[in-house]
Amino acid sequence: MTNKHSERRVVVIGGGIVGASIAWRIAARGQRVTLIDKGEPGSGASSHSFAWINAGAKEPIGYHNLNRRSLEMWPRFATALGEDVGLRWGGKVSWETDPVAAEQLQARVQQLQSWGYPSRQVSAQELAELEPALEIGPVVAAEYSENEGQVEPQMVVDACIRRMSELESLILTGAEVIDFDRDADGGIRAVQTDSGDFEADTVVLAAGTDTTTLAAMSNVYIPQAESPGVVIRTTPLPPLLHNVPVVYAPPLGDGRREIHLRQCADGRFMIGEGDQESLAEDDTQSHADDLLSRAAQYLPGLAEAKAIPVPVGWRPMPLDGYPTLGYTTETPNLYIALTHSGVTLAPVISQLAALEICEDVRADAVLTPYRPERFATLTEEQVAEMAHPRAGHR
Repeated sequence: MTNKHSERRVVVIGGGIVGASIAWRIAARGQRVTLIDKGEPGSGASSHSFAWINAGAKEPIGYHNLNRRSLEMWPRFATALGEDVGLRWGGKVSWETDPVAAEQLQARVQQLQSWGYPSRQVSAQELAELEPALEIGPVVAAEYSENEGQVEPQMVVDACIRRMSELESLILTGAEVIDFDRDADGGIRAVQTDSGDFEADTVVLAAGTDTTTLAAMSNVYIPQAESPGVVIRTTPLPPLLHNVPVVYAPPLGDGRREIHLRQCADGRFMIGEGDQESLAEDDTQSHADDLLSRAAQYLPGLAEAKAIPVPVGWRPMPLDGYPTLGYTTETPNLYIALTHSGVTLAPVISQLAALEICEDVRADAVLTPYRPERFATLTEEQVAEMAHPRAGHR
């Protein structure tokens, strides 16, 4: 690698919210950055993200703290980007009508409070006062996490791209990575694409679901679990949620899953079902109409909107559910940045990646549990077990 005080050539593969954030942070440190995306930046998993900033259902406490650290970095991160990225605070509310689910919610709140997280149980009356637009119905238990929020991933990516352009970084879109030119020591000399070759001192692989295939080109094993997800959008509406931007509403008692919703900066709503780890592939118009109809029972103003189905999105998901961050043993100048919860974690991941890449240091006190080499010695049985990570890990 080059001396940390000299200018180095960094190629970042992947222009989603994680890749774009890392590329901008490194460019801002005076390095020569090339960002390569096979489509348009932000068009992959970032475009399907519910984009809820939180550290709630994140276990164990070390992973919770990483998410909370990043959550608290978001205001500074957005300010440094220098433009509106749709960042909005106000928290998240959820409630349950089923006694068993209510007990689980209460236990979750108690655990978060023991970790010092500002989540608390609220009464049905307080829930109604927090967000008067909601028709909450019967409530057995409810909670409010006041420090959570939302952001618009595409606005973040676009802002990163504009800042990089001002720093004279190269942004290459519609380019497929086809191979790596490697030296005798296994390092990458150049990234080969169908639009030409790009010399590199460091390569950052932040290509979401494509990370596994691209890493394999350099003999690096980064396994992922399949994680399809479906959200829908609506036509724009006037502001409906005035105080709390993120709402998790319970099932309607018909055997289908709970509804989560938020209103975007452009007035459209994003609506999904189940928790953020639910696997779903039904992206039909009829399913979109059904989701909107169910959500409108909790937020009547949605009745004026039309449902717009979004094609099923395949979300990055390291095999054990936790981030994969750092240089690889097999290819010493290849840096992996793969994670679920990319929206919440973008500020901290980009900060730590820039620190490690630009300063030639290792942030092991924070990142040791998430290093790529943890997958190198997995047995087939361990791979099979990890292929079904438990909810709450992400």
